[in-house]
Amino acid sequence: MNILIAIVSGFASGVFLRSVFNFGWPVIVFIFILAALLSAAVFLKSRRVYSLGAIFLLLTAFGMLRTTFIDSSLPDAFLRDVKHRVSYDGIVVSDPDVRDANQRVQIRVTSGGSTATMLAVAPRSPSVAVGDRVRVSGTLAIPEAFADDNGRIFRYDKYLERDGVRFMLNFAYLRVEQEAPWYSIPSALARVKHSFLNGLQATLPEPYASLAGGVVIGGKSGLGNDLKDAFIRSGLVQIIVLSGYNVMIVAEWIMAALAHTKLPKRWGAVAGALAVLIFVGIAGASATALRAMLMAFIALFARATGRSYAASRALLVVVFLMILWNPLYLVFDPGFGLSVAATAGLIWLAPRIEKIWDIVSPSSYGGLTMSKHGFWKNAVATTLAAQIAVLPLLLYDTGNLSLVSIPANLLTMPMVPLAMGFSALAGFAGILFNSFAPFLGTILAFPAYLANAFLIFVAEKSAALPFAAFTLPLFPFWLVLVAYAMLIYIVSSNKIPVQNTSAISSS
Repeated sequence: MNILIAIVSGFASGVFLRSVFNFGWPVIVFIFILAALLSAAVFLKSRRVYSLGAIFLLLTAFGMLRTTFIDSSLPDAFLRDVKHRVSYDGIVVSDPDVRDANQRVQIRVTSGGSTATMLAVAPRSPSVAVGDRVRVSGTLAIPEAFADDNGRIFRYDKYLERDGVRFMLNFAYLRVEQEAPWYSIPSALARVKHSFLNGLQATLPEPYASLAGGVVIGGKSGLGNDLKDAFIRSGLVQIIVLSGYNVMIVAEWIMAALAHTKLPKRWGAVAGALAVLIFVGIAGASATALRAMLMAFIALFARATGRSYAASRALLVVVFLMILWNPLYLVFDPGFGLSVAATAGLIWLAPRIEKIWDIVSPSSYGGLTMSKHGFWKNAVATTLAAQIAVLPLLLYDTGNLSLVSIPANLLTMPMVPLAMGFSALAGFAGILFNSFAPFLGTILAFPAYLANAFLIFVAEKSAALPFAAFTLPLFPFWLVLVAYAMLIYIVSSNKIPVQNTSAISSS
């Protein structure tokens, strides 16, 4: 485990340093030399700290090297058109992000022998789909970083680059030249997604239909600014965006279903992996969803092979693989960092909180063994662990401090899986019955209406409380590092079990 930690932390450190500081080859060579010196020291006097230090520095250098390789200049064929009105033929490569006033469409275009992916900001009409061949016109621009009202710099250019987007087309207009072929898998998954959302629109009124779509597959379109602000102020924004928690719930449902089938373990694991893969493909393969999906794959593989599943090792391996594949995830995708922090909190911090609960709470209330087996012990431990783990990074990224976040999450946490299940039923009911029996679809959607109404009630009432949330001024990043160093020290200095080896409930 120590070697794995040294590998992952070293590589992540190298990626982080090279992403923040634009240094060249001499620094990387210097780190390699330090790693070689420590490796030589191991032969002179064998000490574990020397070997771990050598591994850490070696992987730090490799992380710097990997991040250096992703730096590439913008194609000259497009650079000369920047700030000019241009037109291109291209293919839509991802499901459009439809917002209240416009849609944002990623389009891959070719010009002058060069290919680039662009983000077109266009009116909501006409609607386009993944795989459509389109004619797009707009003002070509290079994405730039910008500062918010509190002075925080958001690297919007790097945020887009993590998806391969290097240019923007502002004030764009789209024309569909050819629809996506029927055999296109991304297009088919997008059609399933939109059929499901249309089914929700047929069975639920707004804003409950939009919230149901957000609860199941993520998305804030249709909620309105006031309701979105309520979810942010109450600390419940993770409910309306596609997060690893959504994938975790689906994976747990699949694991539970497979446990009651007569399928061989290997075939059951394959079926479960395909189901999770399809869900992530439909919902959108964000970095947080991919992280949860890969952890689910590891859990399914462990089930198929009869091996134990250690969530801590799975998280480290998945983080390493993801930043090896795309180093921009680490620094420039806030959702990925928060997802990893929350998962780490559930794995390593929640057991400590449960132990504290056992110490400070009586062993029983009226004959009920609350401290050992109570639902609320687990609910409080997981909620506190996730909130504490993400707090330093969340405050640095956004400055949003919600004082009602913990009680709001405690109230909504048991309802989210139910809301997902009922909302899925409502969507499928809308697809099946809207054409000939819409009243039946409305009846089947009523539980989803109640579940989502409860989530909205908690979000609005908690956000409306006096002093519910504050915005903190910008502070230096070294304070975030100090906070996480303290958390790591607290967890590592306490002799408690920190791994969940049962399934994926901590992923």
